[in-house]
Amino acid sequence: MSALTNIVRKELKELLTPSVILPVIIMALLFGSLGTAIGNIAEQAQAKPTIGVVPMDQGVLGNVSLQVLETGANIAYNGTSVDAALLAAKAKEGVAVLYMPSNFTSSILSGHRAQLEIYWIMRGAGLLDSISSNSVEGLLGAVSQAISRYLIGTGAPVPASVVLAPANRTDTTDFNGVVMTGVSPAVLSNMLASQSTFVPVIIMLIVLMAGSMVITSMGMEKENKTLETLLTLPVGRGSIVAGKLIASALVGLFMAAIYMVGFGYYIGGLSASAPVNLAAYGLTLTSMDYVLLGVSVFAALFAALAMCMVLGTFAKNYKAAQSLTMPITLLAMVPMFMTMFWDYNTLPPAAQAVVFAIPFSHPMMAMRSLMFKDYL
Repeated sequence: MSALTNIVRKELKELLTPSVILPVIIMALLFGSLGTAIGNIAEQAQAKPTIGVVPMDQGVLGNVSLQVLETGANIAYNGTSVDAALLAAKAKEGVAVLYMPSNFTSSILSGHRAQLEIYWIMRGAGLLDSISSNSVEGLLGAVSQAISRYLIGTGAPVPASVVLAPANRTDTTDFNGVVMTGVSPAVLSNMLASQSTFVPVIIMLIVLMAGSMVITSMGMEKENKTLETLLTLPVGRGSIVAGKLIASALVGLFMAAIYMVGFGYYIGGLSASAPVNLAAYGLTLTSMDYVLLGVSVFAALFAALAMCMVLGTFAKNYKAAQSLTMPITLLAMVPMFMTMFWDYNTLPPAAQAVVFAIPFSHPMMAMRSLMFKDYL
């Protein structure tokens, strides 16, 4: 039993090193912070959205609709100008402006669906940036239900199809200065959601694969004593470092090229299956955009490989090298989760600084920025 205990102690001592324990603790803190941030979703969902209303209709159904809107939302503007309503809503971080035409009530009471125009103000396309627009969607559903209850309660001679769906809607979305008629935030978010999940995960996997390869090779050089042999040759240490960096750069360039080829097919398939033609609004990638995206991926990979070379100098053997990949894993996971759940522009300034300082985050955000011509 004592011999077995000694072997277990030996293995635990070799496995539970500070380089293994510290990254695990940091990862636990990271997931705890993300859990706290995501846990605030319920509070955000329950908060009243801020909207502007332009109620041109003074009929009974217009008043019913306005009462529902005033109860379920913070009204930033209530007047007769859509442009003034948009300015007021943007000034107060509003989500949308609802325009109710003057024939709203008369159209429904005459047996026809009314027309409701909605001007959306979209600030981010992350998975959690659509909470406010979803709240407005729920509010529009409440308006429709209130009108239906009134029609049923008064026994208005209106077709059942109009009672169940009293109004059609026209959506216009303003996202990063691009105005898209006939597109709602829900449709646009669904189209961009694949970017928010697919691109960061692929970038993280490429960084981890390349980084693990470099750190492992350096650990094996020390374990096999090839590094000591290399240092005895009449070659300057600067040449050795430069050679490793150039080789790492070539590996990064090769991986970036493979990524861009696959990414081109991905964009082509995404555009073909999209319910809205984004190219009609200028939301497409040019040849120069693909070049810039490739440069961003290459720069991120080169930075990752250079960092892995520095970490590899601390690897005593192959086993120790495996644990040294954890810092790179953490640095890759932070921007991956941040860009997946939130748009960079909607992050707090402190979080923006953290994400921007990590070189792996730039290619994760590059596609959407290039698509909306946000080159800065």
